[in-house]
Amino acid sequence: MAVVVSIDAGTTGVRAFAVGHDGAPRASAYREFPQYFPHPGWVEHDPEEIWRAVVATLVEMASALEEPVAALGITDQRETVVAWDARSGEPLHRAIVWQDRRTAGVCDRLVDEGRLDLVRSTTGLVLDPYFSGTKVAWLLGPGGVPAGPDLRIGTIDSWLMHRLTGGAVHATDTTNASRTMLFDIGSLEWSAEMCDLLGVPLESLPEVKPSSGRFGLTGEACPLGAGIPISGVAGDQQAALFGQACLSPGMTKNTYGTGSFVLMNVGTTCPDPVDGLLTTVAWTLADGTTTYALEGAIFVTGAAIQWLRDGLGIISEAAETGPLAASVPDTGGVYFVPALTGLGSPWWDPYARGSVLGITRGTNRAHLARATVESMAYQTRDVVTAMEQAGGVEVASLRVDGGASVMDLLLQFQADQLGVEVSRPRYTDTTALGSAFLAGLAEGFWGSLDDVAGAWHLDATFTPGMDPALADLGHQGWLRAVERSRRWASPGE
Repeated sequence: MAVVVSIDAGTTGVRAFAVGHDGAPRASAYREFPQYFPHPGWVEHDPEEIWRAVVATLVEMASALEEPVAALGITDQRETVVAWDARSGEPLHRAIVWQDRRTAGVCDRLVDEGRLDLVRSTTGLVLDPYFSGTKVAWLLGPGGVPAGPDLRIGTIDSWLMHRLTGGAVHATDTTNASRTMLFDIGSLEWSAEMCDLLGVPLESLPEVKPSSGRFGLTGEACPLGAGIPISGVAGDQQAALFGQACLSPGMTKNTYGTGSFVLMNVGTTCPDPVDGLLTTVAWTLADGTTTYALEGAIFVTGAAIQWLRDGLGIISEAAETGPLAASVPDTGGVYFVPALTGLGSPWWDPYARGSVLGITRGTNRAHLARATVESMAYQTRDVVTAMEQAGGVEVASLRVDGGASVMDLLLQFQADQLGVEVSRPRYTDTTALGSAFLAGLAEGFWGSLDDVAGAWHLDATFTPGMDPALADLGHQGWLRAVERSRRWASPGE
């Protein structure tokens, strides 16, 4: 029996993941890579270090697998951008990460110039430094990257395809393109108007292809071997939506990763822009059928746990967070607003900053850990509320995944805050699973969407158990804390 392998190039590390026809994992490997913070609010990655992490995981995968590889999928951290030279294949600058806020002032200027309506109607996004377009403009301006016929610009998926195919492919898919602020999500083409506005040369951008369909074949640089079809590509959150088998309109998922991302399948008609939320391409199949999603993007959830570990040193590894948080019955009145890189949906405030409120002499590290866990659920509630108000549809249940979804405490608190069931799948690496599904579907490994849905398996369901009035009281305190965190920094800081 063959397997499909997915490369999940996330924000803090790379995971290679092999899956069988039944949707069960066959093997996996993981490598972290360094994070760089050259100035406050700036976040960068070295593209070569990401590539080396990919190679290391695939080498480990090759030694672990006995089955042939039928197809390769790629899922990635979306808005992060790389510029490289087509001839040498060398990066021209460190990658600018989706969390980076250096272009907040550019976004402010574009809002002042009245460009927001154009951005909303064309791209489905908002004017925020989260997205790739202003990052590319910075690379070509202050970043010193030279324009020219050999310039290649793309998100991490494009960078990895360039390396995996020996430079033969410069491509991306509709989901990643839809996160750049350079793509018309109605026509599914690069927007000449947006590229002109931001000074991005169209010829440097990758060819846009369906998320499920053949992009090219691996070359000699791929440790799994040459000639393997790369046939599934999607941004991490869209891949998770597909991996959660949210294949019908109204189905909703949340991924608790470095950030958290709530996506609702809204069908094949591109909806009008919605305040506080993003409209994005969910996926495009090989026959050209495109599904859209509403998205709420929360910038910092799992990254807050990483900060507890690396910044404060109150835990030595992320796995300690759940037991530590569960060691106290509540936060003791403490709220942590993890606006460490501003606030995303539904606030969209790049000048918000992290805050811890309600500290007393009785506060200890367990209370801070629990406040961190609860902040994930509160932020998700804010997004779901905005989504329900905008779409006029109540979320009946929520499918969850990502690293923090292993914490029963979090999922129970999430169910209590939303007042709906929260379901965790047996295999929580749904981001990797989604790109594997997309690749396998293109190559006939799975014959239909029904086959994909049949490969999703339930692990546990959490039902609301808290008095709704008590849940609302806690949320009201959270909103007070958020208000104190907003607009804290000044433009230019």
